[in-house]
Amino acid sequence: MTSLGRLIFVDLHCRHSNSLSSDKPSVDVVDSLSLAFENLFYMPFDIIENYSNTLHTLDISHNKFSRNLQFLAEFENLTSLNLDHNNIDDHTVFPHMPKLQLLWLNHNNIEELYPFVKNLYESLPNLRYLCLMGNKAAPSYLNGGTFYDYLQYRLYVISWFPHLVHLDDRAVTPEQRQEAKRLFKRPLLENLTENAPLPECIKHLHNKIANIFSKPTLPYKLKPRGTHTQKQHRAVTKQVYCII
Repeated sequence: MTSLGRLIFVDLHCRHSNSLSSDKPSVDVVDSLSLAFENLFYMPFDIIENYSNTLHTLDISHNKFSRNLQFLAEFENLTSLNLDHNNIDDHTVFPHMPKLQLLWLNHNNIEELYPFVKNLYESLPNLRYLCLMGNKAAPSYLNGGTFYDYLQYRLYVISWFPHLVHLDDRAVTPEQRQEAKRLFKRPLLENLTENAPLPECIKHLHNKIANIFSKPTLPYKLKPRGTHTQKQHRAVTKQVYCII
């Protein structure tokens, strides 16, 4: 899952592609491309023109991309995207990319899960592999998060993506999927559309209504020690501890 495969590296100054193995002849069809460490904040037009139809894997990590991601819609066949170490934040919205299955967003500026995860699901409904490590919204012991913070984060993200098989550094288990559905129930219409897609007009109406009336379903923060609410949280944590 962590391998982006055999990449084609591009020199932005000369615009010539070079294979990792210089002794092999160059290929006409490029399906994997790396533009990492190029200090980019927009995608050069000639890259889109030359590679958008053939790319399946794109690595644009260690750049300066933020909310200007609409160019990704041009890469219609993209299945893997690496956006590690950029400036992606809570308000970044991806274009609709139904073929994308792998997305890395490690070490960006994502601080709140809602509405970021909701928007991410609407844009990338078929994600199977997702990494959000190194963001404030993805708590762990590495960034000061508690076990309960990590647990609710993980289950919340899983609840949004029905096809997700791997989140961060570990696989999604059937027990986690079941617990995520129990804790973060999706509206009935969303559950129906997972298996039987509805016309776009009905989906659009549903999304407008949901945006007006829905509220974030993340659990409330823990109250001071000794309160009844915290005792309930401890009970929930103990109950689902075995699923991690």
